[in-house]
Amino acid sequence: MTDPQPTTPSLPEGSGTLWPPVAVPGQPTGSIAPPTDGEDDDATSSPPPSEGAQILDDLRAQLKRYVAMPSEEAVTAVALWVAATHLQRAWQHAPRLAIVAPEKRCGKSRLLDVVTETVHNRLITVNASAAAIFRSIDGEDPPTLLVDEADTMFATGKAAEKNEEVRGLINAGHQRGRPTLRVSGPEHQVQEFPTFAMAALAGIGDLPDTIMDRAVVIRMRRRAAGEKVASFRTGRDTPALNAIRNRLRAWLQPLHEQAMETEPPMPVEDRAADTWEPLAVIADLAGGDWPALARTACRTMTDYEAGQDEEGGLRTRLLVGIRRAFAGVGDPAVLSTRLLLESLNADKEAPWAEYGAGGLTPRGLQLLLKPYGIGSANRRFPDGTQAKGFARNQFLDTWARYCPEPKPADPPAVPTAGLLPGTAV
Repeated sequence: MTDPQPTTPSLPEGSGTLWPPVAVPGQPTGSIAPPTDGEDDDATSSPPPSEGAQILDDLRAQLKRYVAMPSEEAVTAVALWVAATHLQRAWQHAPRLAIVAPEKRCGKSRLLDVVTETVHNRLITVNASAAAIFRSIDGEDPPTLLVDEADTMFATGKAAEKNEEVRGLINAGHQRGRPTLRVSGPEHQVQEFPTFAMAALAGIGDLPDTIMDRAVVIRMRRRAAGEKVASFRTGRDTPALNAIRNRLRAWLQPLHEQAMETEPPMPVEDRAADTWEPLAVIADLAGGDWPALARTACRTMTDYEAGQDEEGGLRTRLLVGIRRAFAGVGDPAVLSTRLLLESLNADKEAPWAEYGAGGLTPRGLQLLLKPYGIGSANRRFPDGTQAKGFARNQFLDTWARYCPEPKPADPPAVPTAGLLPGTAV
């Protein structure tokens, strides 16, 4: 297993994507430079950015001013997520923003500071009960929930049991029409409380899988020696951020109906598309470079998180290991449980050693495979013996659904220009 990458990867040079010039705080971005003597205005000037693109450029500049962001794609994603909070009533899904870091002093709290001052109707907390949160959510005008130190809420042990209801609330609030029910009042009437609201959560280490799967994930990292950012002072710096917040609101609120009716083309599918769709809509409303930037960020960041799941997701890791075990002996029709476990436990980088001195056991294997409906049975092998084992065709559908093998890359095109007729290529 390769070491996990600390950040969302940026596009390699020569990828074909052109990044717009970085906005400078206090200066207009994307403005038309005055032509020099002898230049034709119509031939050399480009159209000024739209109002929405200009506001997003300015927000991106503020993000980069105060925070050492892990990649340009991450800057794009955060700017679009912040803007999307101002149109929450238009969305079917409320994407989460997961700001995670491997350790402290990686800038996650500073990023949350900037986000807090630019989102719609902020509702910030460090430790709140589920009842306090859902009673604060207005179904007509949802707030933006902001949670710092989220890792302490979802730690193992008693803390996890205490906050299981909070996790369920955050998961339910990703989709519209998932209220929580409570009995209240002297007559003990059942009352519905809305849960739908966009949420940003910052913490050390990955958040629970069910939250990460519904989130735009920003993987922060500690600043390098050459990376400089401006200091952040609440009294001095929040007015400029609040001004951007007000500009976002003024631009987007009149576009509510248009946003509701928009179904943007997406480069991803299923839950990833649900999560990123509001950001793509915002980018399309802004125009300029933003539609392309949004889809580049979407594709790059979701691909990276899919790789993270393959490396770190326990059950996914097991399925990949089983596929390798079958392939290692020529993909037989059946494989005994004993040989399968020997292959899995031989991987010294796998987490199976945590299951005991002997590694993964037959019972542990059965428990991990149970959610997929896969179990061992008495099998007859080519040498005439019988033993507990698995048939390869038991896994085919599960492999295709949860850990499909990468598609082979298309072979490079062979240039034919200049070849004589009949020349072999």
